[in-house]
Amino acid sequence: MMNHFMILAVLLPLRTCYTTYSREEYIVFPVTYLNISKDLALQRLLVEWDVDKSAHDAELAMSFEIQVCRTDETSTMWTAFHNTTLDKSGKPLHWIWDSDIPLECMAHTVRIRSKAEASKIWSRWSLWETVLGLDTSNNSGPQIFPNEKIVEEGSDITLCCIGRKGQTLKKFFLVPAVHVFSHTDSQVRLLTVKNVSHQGVPHFTVYCQESCNEEQCYDRAIFFVGKSPDAPNDFSCQTQDMRTVTCTWSQGGDTYLYGGHSPKYTLYEEFSQKKVPCTVSCSEQCSCSWDIGQQRILNITMTVENPLGKKTATDVFDVTHRIYPAAPSQLWEECTDTKITLYWKHQNKGIELFCQTEVLLPDGKVELHNSSDTHLPYASQSITLDGLQPYTEYTTRVHCGAAKHFWRWSEWSEAQTIRTNEAIPSGKLDIWREITPAQGGRNVTLFWKQAPSFQANGENISYEVTWGKVEDGSKSESISFSSVYNSTRISIDNHSYKISITAKNNVNYSLPSVLIIPSTTDTKELKEEQVNGTDDGIFITWEPRHIYDNYIVDWCNFPMLQPCDLQWRRFGPNTSSALINSAVFIPGVRYNFQIYGSVANKASLLEKKTGFLRELPPILDPVVEKVELTSNAVTLSWDSYPANESQCGFVRGYHVYVSPLQEDCSLKGSQKHVLPDDSVLCKYTIENPEEKRYTVKYLLSNTKYKLVVKAYTGGGETPIVNFIYIDTPLNSNKLYLLVLLVIVPALVAAICRWKMKWVKECCCPVIPSPNKSKVLSFKEFKIGSEKVLKISDCIPDMLAVDSKAEAQKLRPWSQLSSMTTDDKIDDHNSSCIYVNENEERDFTPTPTPQTHTWFENFAYSSHLAVESDPYQLPETIEASKPELSIVLYQPHLYFDICKEGVASTLREAAGRKTNLRYVSQTDVHCLGRKP
Repeated sequence: MMNHFMILAVLLPLRTCYTTYSREEYIVFPVTYLNISKDLALQRLLVEWDVDKSAHDAELAMSFEIQVCRTDETSTMWTAFHNTTLDKSGKPLHWIWDSDIPLECMAHTVRIRSKAEASKIWSRWSLWETVLGLDTSNNSGPQIFPNEKIVEEGSDITLCCIGRKGQTLKKFFLVPAVHVFSHTDSQVRLLTVKNVSHQGVPHFTVYCQESCNEEQCYDRAIFFVGKSPDAPNDFSCQTQDMRTVTCTWSQGGDTYLYGGHSPKYTLYEEFSQKKVPCTVSCSEQCSCSWDIGQQRILNITMTVENPLGKKTATDVFDVTHRIYPAAPSQLWEECTDTKITLYWKHQNKGIELFCQTEVLLPDGKVELHNSSDTHLPYASQSITLDGLQPYTEYTTRVHCGAAKHFWRWSEWSEAQTIRTNEAIPSGKLDIWREITPAQGGRNVTLFWKQAPSFQANGENISYEVTWGKVEDGSKSESISFSSVYNSTRISIDNHSYKISITAKNNVNYSLPSVLIIPSTTDTKELKEEQVNGTDDGIFITWEPRHIYDNYIVDWCNFPMLQPCDLQWRRFGPNTSSALINSAVFIPGVRYNFQIYGSVANKASLLEKKTGFLRELPPILDPVVEKVELTSNAVTLSWDSYPANESQCGFVRGYHVYVSPLQEDCSLKGSQKHVLPDDSVLCKYTIENPEEKRYTVKYLLSNTKYKLVVKAYTGGGETPIVNFIYIDTPLNSNKLYLLVLLVIVPALVAAICRWKMKWVKECCCPVIPSPNKSKVLSFKEFKIGSEKVLKISDCIPDMLAVDSKAEAQKLRPWSQLSSMTTDDKIDDHNSSCIYVNENEERDFTPTPTPQTHTWFENFAYSSHLAVESDPYQLPETIEASKPELSIVLYQPHLYFDICKEGVASTLREAAGRKTNLRYVSQTDVHCLGRKP
């Protein structure tokens, strides 16, 4: 029983807790009170509400959902949440809503519901609470809102125009025109401008018009665009006398708001809780000064504000650490030739100062000199500047700062210009000479200039030139010149002279500069060496000689003028090169340099150089004075062309350009050269400038050519413009060859054609081929490979009888003699015997020749050796060997055997084989009959 009660005792509180917690999950506290008001100045809705007192007593943590609705055409709604913990004071809750449009333009309604943090459900919504817009029932015309006419640059602004009841708005716009978003109903119009900018004008104007045209139907409003002020820069405070404090700061950027809307500055001292009684003035900087009395530690807050915002800056300081002394005053000086002592006063009471002096040197450099000790109030302070140049102007000024707790320097005192006193000229003049021969002696032109180490150290400078012979110590001559002169000419004989030049001011003379003119002028000719120019000048070198104290290089700035403005420079004994430059050097002008070595004030010419700052092409082209032509070459001469100092560069050689008129050139030994118009020339290069004659070979005869000769320098050559034109003559050797090879053979051919038959008979007689004769077609016997014809088989055309006796047997001689010539010739078939005996031949045969018979064609005479004759009988050949050579050249008898009588006679003789031999080369039938 006891256990049962114990369990009930535990469960009962648990149930009570659960029931309570379950109730809290569903408990609600609806809004019991809601009020809305509007702050038109800030364009805000002020919302006030409350819930049941029990919620305050329970100090519940609650959430509130707030909805704001605008009664425009779109019924725009905003929702926000507000979380808070209630307290037992029972005070109503507040919430602020910033409107993006003027609240006057239309009505706004608000409702709220609540939820306890422990609850799961929201209360019901409160009723809508409405705050109305502007009541325009009594307005005399349309109205534009907002009333505040200052707009911050970069912000968005919505403008509205409210018309009167019963009126419709017709126009609503801005000037200057900007991009806007517009919302419209019959009585209210809205304009929204995004990212408002200054646009170079201080304001913009808004116009609104109702549908009527009376004056009261219009409204206009001006809006200023500006910026909130920047935070003050460089805000600091300081004092000069420990009584008055001055605070300064930079204004910052332009706010574009002026007059009553411009920034306002106020200063407040936090320790005394008082506004600083000062008047702010602004120019380059803003400043404000006031008397601090005995206060030494200050905390100053400066505020700058305008209608768009405000900024602050703070400075906390000890006055003794912010001392900014007044500028020194009443400066005066004491000086010698190398020293200045400067004095001044200052007005700061009871403040020890440390001062600094600025010295502006003649070369533009600035030196700062600090005073060595501090100075008491009202005591004269001074500083000594030494190591200065005599008779030189120096500009000085002084500023000071607190010796203890240095804050910053004072302003500079007024600048003081001081000139040191005169002294003897220091250093020597730099002198040089030019020697030219003259009748009975020499003219010496002397030049002088102030070397970098020379100082005149005074005014009224003059120069004194003194000269005399070295050997006999005779009385010297002298002459003085004012400061405007820097050269003179004296005449001396051929003795050695000593020349000195000094500078003089109001104090004394400088040390003399000395030149020794030797007794004889060095006249040896030195070859000029060419040197090259650079962008910075003309670079020259020389061979160093250890015997000289220094070297001198001289030249003329204007070589073509007389006098030529001689210039010179000196170099130490260890120098062997120099870059000579001058502002007057120009390209294309030839400058000549002489290098001298000097020892014991006596100078000797060592080398000569010549060069250009930059070479240019020659001004004039060579003029071809002589042209020598052959059929295949041309020789050009331009002997009078100058290659000397008149040129704009060193003439390095010549180019000869050649080309036929009708085609590109490809002459042997030339280089291809393309002109700007893409035409091609042949280029020949002559690298010796003294060679002014050139022969162009391998030309074609009887051809037109164009030629030009151009000189070139290190700067190139001028463009090719003008040509000379030549015609090569006809080649006479080729003409002769043409006659020999063409005309003569043609003439011979014509003659030969004219006498073709005669030439053919003389030079090329027709020789019949024995192998083609039909008389060899009989199948008789052969000797070797040759066929042999028996005499008895046919009648030969001709019969040659070696013996007259044999001939008489064949036919009487009288018959032969009585026959007419016509019969011999015309009757081809007649039987006639021709006897032809050449008795002029004189042979002397030693043995008596045997009798032989020889038959041959009248047109063919055989001189074959007998032993090679295949037609000779063996016994005949044997018998006749000793006399063969003679028999072949014995007179022959020729018989015409064409006729019957002769033929029969021949047959009778055919049986004497030892006496006759027959050779036939004509087509004769065996029976003597023609086909």
